[in-house]
Amino acid sequence: MPDLKPLIFLLSMTFLAGNAGAQVQLEGDLSQGGLLIGTAPPGSKVSVNDQSLMVAENGQFLIGFSRDTLGPYQLSVRLPDEQIWEKELTPVARDFAIQRIDGLPADKVTPQPAVMARIREEANMARQARTRRDARTDWDQGFVQPVSGRVTGVYGSQRILNGEPRAPHWGVDIAAPTGTPVVAPAAGIVTLVHDDMYFSGGTLFLDHGHGLISAFLHFEDILVETGDRVEQGQTIGLVGATGRATGPHLDWRISLGDIRIDPVLLLDEPLK
Repeated sequence: MPDLKPLIFLLSMTFLAGNAGAQVQLEGDLSQGGLLIGTAPPGSKVSVNDQSLMVAENGQFLIGFSRDTLGPYQLSVRLPDEQIWEKELTPVARDFAIQRIDGLPADKVTPQPAVMARIREEANMARQARTRRDARTDWDQGFVQPVSGRVTGVYGSQRILNGEPRAPHWGVDIAAPTGTPVVAPAAGIVTLVHDDMYFSGGTLFLDHGHGLISAFLHFEDILVETGDRVEQGQTIGLVGATGRATGPHLDWRISLGDIRIDPVLLLDEPLK
């Protein structure tokens, strides 16, 4: 399997602010769909474009960049000694693929009016689950691939379904036989379990802290319950083809609040 990680800048910077004892570190991917993990002196206050970010007791914080963002972002850190450290961040632009998928049931592309209330209710459930903000930093341990298989869809690709343009794809699709175990890419708390959402079928949300959430779609079976604490590598479900799918696969997505992150960028190793 070739390395599907896009050619981007891997950002690993240390900046000194004011005196030599106060420093801010940023590590991760400064690109569209990327995520930065920042570390500031404990007790610092952090904001991006004047919006406050959650900061852990050890000074860690997260900054996410959407697929279509062009920046720049103004990062501001108020250090415990009241000094202000600022940095302008401009995400690197990426080229996104166009993916055509044919053979879907017509009502899964253009739903009938009778099911719109269900679709809105399920979308609201997902939005509510994304509002949770825990101080946990389960994301700090890194991420592992939740299932192995052939990659059939990538983050950010423009979807054309049965010949009709639709929203971009927000995750990575990994094809595997029905019933293949899926493991948690990082530890977290299960915040949403639904056996049969209209579009995503068997759906599970795993909250890694600070509003960083993994979503797993199209499960045949879900092996955990809402409120469960799961550890990295623990089996959480089985691959299926429920919802809007043409075959068995896992659709793995990550969001930071309302910002959709490319899951592949969080992996230390190429997809396999």
